[in-house]
Amino acid sequence: MSMQLKHMRTLLPPQDGAAKICALAWSPNNLKMAVCTSDRVILLFDEQGEKRDKFSLKPADAKYGKRSYTVKGIAFSGCSTKLAIGQTDNIVYVYKIGDDWGEKKVICNKFIQQSAVTCLIWPSDQPIVFGLADGKVRAANVKTNKSSTIYGTDSYVVSLASNPSGKGFLSGHADGSIVRFFFDDEGSGDQQGKISTHPCPPYALAYSQNAIVAAGCDKRIIAYGREGRSFQHFDYSRDDDEHEFTVAVCSPSGQSIVVGSYDRLRVLNWSPRRQMWDEPKCKEIRNLYTITALAWKKDGAKVTAGTLCGGVELFDCCLKRTIYKNKFEMTHVGPNQVIVKNLSNNTRVILKSHYGYEIDEVRIMGKDRYLVSHTSDTLLLGDLQSNKLSEVPWQGSGGNEKYYFDNENVCMIFNAGELTMVEYGENEILGCVRTEFMNPHLISVRLNERKQRNVDDNKKIAYLMDLKTIAIMDLASGINCGQINHESKIDWLELNETGRKLLFRDKRLRLNLYDVESQQRTTILNYCSYVQWVPSSDVVVAQNRGNLCVWYNIDAPERVTMFPLKGEIVDLERTDGKTEVIVNEGVTTISYTLDEGLIEFGTAIDDGDLERAVAFLETLEMSVETEAMWKTLSKLAMEDRQLHIAERCYAALGDVARARFMKETFRIAEEVAKTSGGDGFNNYRVRARLAIMDKKFKEAESIFLEQNHVDEAMEMYQEMHMWDEAIEVAEAKSHPELETLRRNYYQWLMETGQEETAGEVKEREGDYLAAINLYMKAGLPARAARLATSRDELMSNTDLISRIASALIKGELYERAGDMYEKIRDYTQAMSCFKKGKAYRRAVELARYAFPQEVVRLEEEWGDYLVSQKQLDAAINHFIEAGAISKAVESAINSRQWAKAVQILELQDSSLASKYYKKIADHYASVGEYEMAEKLYVEAGCTREVVDMYNQAGKWEQAHKMASTYMKSDDVSSLYISQARQLEEQGKFKEAEKLFVAVKEPDLAISMYKKQKMYNDMVRLVKVHHTDLVQDTFLHLAKECETDNNLRQAEHYYCEAGDWKAAVNMYRSQDMWDEAHRVAKAQGGQTASKQVAYLWAKSLGGDSGVKLLNKFGLLEAAIDYAAENCAFEFAFELARIAMKNKLPDIHLKHAMYLEDEGRFQDAEAEFVRAGKPKEAVLMYVHNQDWDSAQRVAEAHDADSVGDVLVGQARFAFEEKDYAKAETYLLRAQRPELAVKYYRDSGMWQDALRVCKEYVPHKLQQLQDEYDREMTDKSTRGAESMLQQAREWESSGEYARAVECYLKVTDQITSDRDTMIKCWIKGADLAIKFLGQDKATRVVEIVCPRLVEQRRHTSAAELYLGVDLVKDAIDMFIMAEEWNKARKVAKELEPKYENYVEDRYKESLKNQGKADALASVDVVGALDMYIANGDWQKALDTAQQQNPKVLHKYVALYATHLIKGGDTLPAMDLYVKYGAPANPQNFNIYKRIFADVVTMKDLNKPEAFHTWCDLRDLLYDLTENMRKSPDANGPDHEEFEKNLLIAHYYATRSSAMAHKSLDSVATKLSVSLLRHTDIIPADKAFYEAGMMCRAIGWDNMAFVFLNRYLDVSEAIEEGTLDMIDHSDFQDTDIPFEIPLPEKAHLSSQQHEDIREWVLAVSMDQQIEQILPKDERGCFEASLVAPDSGMRSLPCVITGYPVLQNKMEFKSPGKVANKDDWNKYLMATKVSHSTELQDVLKFIGTWCGATPNPSYSFQ
Repeated sequence: MSMQLKHMRTLLPPQDGAAKICALAWSPNNLKMAVCTSDRVILLFDEQGEKRDKFSLKPADAKYGKRSYTVKGIAFSGCSTKLAIGQTDNIVYVYKIGDDWGEKKVICNKFIQQSAVTCLIWPSDQPIVFGLADGKVRAANVKTNKSSTIYGTDSYVVSLASNPSGKGFLSGHADGSIVRFFFDDEGSGDQQGKISTHPCPPYALAYSQNAIVAAGCDKRIIAYGREGRSFQHFDYSRDDDEHEFTVAVCSPSGQSIVVGSYDRLRVLNWSPRRQMWDEPKCKEIRNLYTITALAWKKDGAKVTAGTLCGGVELFDCCLKRTIYKNKFEMTHVGPNQVIVKNLSNNTRVILKSHYGYEIDEVRIMGKDRYLVSHTSDTLLLGDLQSNKLSEVPWQGSGGNEKYYFDNENVCMIFNAGELTMVEYGENEILGCVRTEFMNPHLISVRLNERKQRNVDDNKKIAYLMDLKTIAIMDLASGINCGQINHESKIDWLELNETGRKLLFRDKRLRLNLYDVESQQRTTILNYCSYVQWVPSSDVVVAQNRGNLCVWYNIDAPERVTMFPLKGEIVDLERTDGKTEVIVNEGVTTISYTLDEGLIEFGTAIDDGDLERAVAFLETLEMSVETEAMWKTLSKLAMEDRQLHIAERCYAALGDVARARFMKETFRIAEEVAKTSGGDGFNNYRVRARLAIMDKKFKEAESIFLEQNHVDEAMEMYQEMHMWDEAIEVAEAKSHPELETLRRNYYQWLMETGQEETAGEVKEREGDYLAAINLYMKAGLPARAARLATSRDELMSNTDLISRIASALIKGELYERAGDMYEKIRDYTQAMSCFKKGKAYRRAVELARYAFPQEVVRLEEEWGDYLVSQKQLDAAINHFIEAGAISKAVESAINSRQWAKAVQILELQDSSLASKYYKKIADHYASVGEYEMAEKLYVEAGCTREVVDMYNQAGKWEQAHKMASTYMKSDDVSSLYISQARQLEEQGKFKEAEKLFVAVKEPDLAISMYKKQKMYNDMVRLVKVHHTDLVQDTFLHLAKECETDNNLRQAEHYYCEAGDWKAAVNMYRSQDMWDEAHRVAKAQGGQTASKQVAYLWAKSLGGDSGVKLLNKFGLLEAAIDYAAENCAFEFAFELARIAMKNKLPDIHLKHAMYLEDEGRFQDAEAEFVRAGKPKEAVLMYVHNQDWDSAQRVAEAHDADSVGDVLVGQARFAFEEKDYAKAETYLLRAQRPELAVKYYRDSGMWQDALRVCKEYVPHKLQQLQDEYDREMTDKSTRGAESMLQQAREWESSGEYARAVECYLKVTDQITSDRDTMIKCWIKGADLAIKFLGQDKATRVVEIVCPRLVEQRRHTSAAELYLGVDLVKDAIDMFIMAEEWNKARKVAKELEPKYENYVEDRYKESLKNQGKADALASVDVVGALDMYIANGDWQKALDTAQQQNPKVLHKYVALYATHLIKGGDTLPAMDLYVKYGAPANPQNFNIYKRIFADVVTMKDLNKPEAFHTWCDLRDLLYDLTENMRKSPDANGPDHEEFEKNLLIAHYYATRSSAMAHKSLDSVATKLSVSLLRHTDIIPADKAFYEAGMMCRAIGWDNMAFVFLNRYLDVSEAIEEGTLDMIDHSDFQDTDIPFEIPLPEKAHLSSQQHEDIREWVLAVSMDQQIEQILPKDERGCFEASLVAPDSGMRSLPCVITGYPVLQNKMEFKSPGKVANKDDWNKYLMATKVSHSTELQDVLKFIGTWCGATPNPSYSFQ
């Protein structure tokens, strides 16, 4: 496509004289175009070209008049609201013209210069750039109203041109210089400054991203590269019609340039492929005169040209324009730019490839909101509503992408299992993830949907990795935030708008909540049928059966608000500050309104959007809840230092003090800002007030002291009555008013009655008596006592101490009083006080030295006191000290110190102990310490209690043992059965079952479960105790459940019994067809489900049946099935409703059915309806009902009338009724058939009569035939024929004579010699007398006859007589006259010499003379050996030739052997003769490999040589391939993999013969599992499992044999769909494997494995897990899933080599040192040739030394 100009309209008509258009400019928003006329008026046009406004320009100085200047350039600002005017009177004006038409035009900037302005541009987002007559290029900044010089030159500036991005520009000068300047070089690295010199002043200058184009008065256009060198010239200097070039303009995309001259506009289009400019045909307009100005609309769609005569012309310059769906107009204005216009509302979007790639077709998708387009290397996406466009790198993928527009912020593109996300407005791919699940319910993307505190970029996605695994990814960082492995399939998931919480629901309708940050998962609802986040909040709405559930605070999922509802939730609407849940209750729809306060306020607080919270609270009336919300908000606002919000909160709460304090703080901040400038909130007073507000007084103090405002700090503390702190500040700063402050403080304390604090002040001052008096006055004797006891001088004052002690006793502070008395040695008073105060510890301590005899009594009192205080455990030791053992034991028991109680009792006599043992035993029984309880019960003689204890604990064996020890067996049984009955009545069925089983009465347990309808448990017991009755039990239960209408359970039991058809019939009888269909599909497969669907549809009938069959896609099949099964009414019904085209087929089948039933009349009608009347005719003809056949034919199929008559005629001839037959045939217009029938019947006269009358043209032929017949019948034999021939010969009638001679055949004579003579005679006559052609024909008749009579030589001579050399040679060859044949060929036709030799070889082959053939044709001889089955001789002979021949026959022999089932001999051939890398042999090698790995009984040491041969064959092959053209191709890789497998098998066989290498052999079997996509999977898992089992690796054995059973079932079912791969997640064992055609094991072996697996599955010690190594993954897996790192396999075991590595010379070949050394040791010890062979092979294959040595380094 190339851009061309198309004239649209004239905006300003030209004038008669010169009135040039000075300048043109289009606004960046494409809505305005400015035109400056010669009379200095600006005209404003809209985008359609309609004139809408105008205004006049002003001179720099009015005194010089309006004509004192001209305009040299105009340009719009980036916002399209300002217009810059460059004038020659040394000024640049900027006019504000506004957004709307008719707005007042005012000058908002003016820039006075020292020289005339000569040109002007205004690049987007840059200052105004203009050139001056003195050569300077300057910039004018409209914000600062200042201009500055960018650079200066010495030459007049003639032109300026900006690049398409506006980041750089060029200036052209009168001396031809072109100068480049960049505001930002955008990483191009291009130099600035003068880059080239044009031959003339470049008045026409254009700057595209690809080149610079300049032109001027020399009538030449020159293109310069980015470095300034010219690379293309357009020379029009010899064209007399061409004038100087005056102006040029570049398209916004930079792909095209328009250059103006006289009467012409020339277009240059950039060719990206040629990297050159192309010039299409120029646009020539007569009488246009010189083009003085050009402007290109910013969307690239239009070009405007101004002329010398004042005309303004509008041109369309699009490449193509299309209408899309009658809704959108696509205008391609450049290869990389398209304007998309919505025809309904005239909005437009400019779609542009920033990389310059050509845009293909643009598509509008997603409800006509989103656009999608491709270039060769990028993908363009856009949101038409928000005008956000994106361009991202994109490699073509065949157009297989699927686009999803469910999310307004991001486009999701799904292709080949990869999901790519592109955020609208961003030019980078947001993220890519691998997933197969593209349901919008299974992907959730959240991109900055809600403002959050301290979070700038929040972009997250949650998606399914598989049906049970969710991955959560941070798209901003590309880091995986979490992974959820769920036990059930997931059918819905969604992140909240902040991406912190994820809700997901599984197929069991369980709703789960996942916290992304803490990675905690919680199940919050069961039976969830609907769930949704409330928009713009973290509130969740869900439905659980009949309840509407709302979580207003999802951080506390246990706090859910529930409302009962009757219907189903269908939608959630949030509009106008109101959230409603829409519920469909059948006929009506009801809405439930949620508490918007809880939703809106909680969300705003969570997001840290405090303004939104204020705005919401202001809409609510004040209530208790609202007040709590205001308080919460005030606290958060203060924490965030959002003081205006805090003030508003305090005002709302009526907290006048805080509000006034905040207001005063604001006032101070404003005053400071006014007087000092800057931020007033940084002032120390403001900061201190905020600290005071937060009660952070120390912080406020430090702020004051930092500024040395000590008085203000003290004043603050005094205002707060914090005198101590004020005094501290004064002391620290040595304030002169310190003493005054202290006096004021003391005075204030006394006045306010704070004697305690005053006492503290006196105490600090050292006036202790005064302090004690104040404390006593304040009623604080304890404080006075503390002070008195700390000072020795006060303790000597007895009166003072007595006064304090009395006050203490009065205040019931007995211990303190006792302490005082003790210190003054008044022990009696002290003891009295300690007892009163219950201070027994002090009392005992005092008694030990003052009253020793009282100690024991005090200990017991102390114990009694502790018991009264319920401190029983503390009392025990005191009772023991006091010797009160009974009290000690009771305290131990009551304090539950059971062990201590037992310990105490063990030291006492048995009579006392047994009294307490039962009580203690009861405790041990209750806590499950049964052995201790048993011991104590026995000590106490309570044996029955032991039995009861064990029974209650469910320990039936111990109970049974105890009961058996102490009770009779009948009593035990009756006891147990009665207890079981009690447990049964209590509903404790499991316990009852155990009792029944313990006494060997399982049938009672079965009956119990049956009575309770606990069928699962009943079945479980039947399986254990009556295995032969399991099937009958299932059927019996199924029928019971069916009777009870418990159909699901009945279905389960029918299926368990293997009688799923009974379940289907049950559902059919209940008219539950969907259930019947489900069961049939699940149990009987597609065929059964189709039959049920058919019966279902038949039961429904009519439209319902059709809809059902359409739903299953079975309509046509059902119609065919109905017709085939004679259900024609149903077939007709279905076809009439939905498939009328099937009606003829059904009518036809119905007719055939009726015909078979003998109902011919009905069948006839159906054949006619089917459009097959001929079938009806044939039916009647077949039944010889001629009249009916005639009737049907005449009525419906005129073409069949003749057939009916012919049939009647044939019947009449058979009945010998010739006249009637003739009549019929004549009526059928078939007289030739009448002739034939007469002739065949020997009725020649009638035949001739009919022929003469009706077929006269065949009369002569019939006459001749009649003559011949008569001649044959009346012949006298060969003699008469010879006589006749001689007569003809003698009369010269040679042709007739020849004819007679040739008539002598074995039909008239048996004399061979006579026949041969006659034939040769006839041939001789023909050669002599009849001419070449006739002679040749005769010879060609005679010679084959001679050949039949073995007269080859005679035939050859005749052929030579007519020059048929080739035939003559063939005759000699048939006679085996090889010399004659060679002679004829050599003398007459040398070209047949090779032919003779080939026939000679062929003859030798046919005669089996291989040895003779070998001398002339080796290949032929070889083929003969093969045909004779002498393969060895063939190979020996071929070996004497060349290798190519040898290997051809080796391949043939190998193929022969393989077809005969002899794969191993075929393999031996290639071992013997080598395996060449011939591609045609590859299938043989693959077949040999496949057959060998499938063979049975090769898992043993004796099979080593088989595996060794296979390994050596494949090694030879891969080495040969390495030198062939197929090296490193797919076949080479396949054979390398097969070689590795064969090596593993060979190494395993060698290791199996040695006990020390059992682990190596087992590891090899496990390693082979990663190749189950090549080797038979069931065999591999079986062998690995059995070998693991043999060496005690039971966990692995269990997993592998379990997998073997799964694969065996899959082989039986023919599909892998049902296999569970969870055991092999994160391993390299493949899931997608080919199923073997038949099972590897016999049924008995299979059953043995199944029994072992079942037995092991009950073993608690064996786990169904694979062992892991230090990587945290399966130890045999080469790939670590977490890191993706792939380890190399060990050449000895196939296990990954991680640390202890031994490398070979060949790259990629390594071994585990331990395994290698173990193998070496076994080789050295055993001297086994097999082990040595393996090591030798490894040396050859891996590049190691063939002589093995130990490696312990």
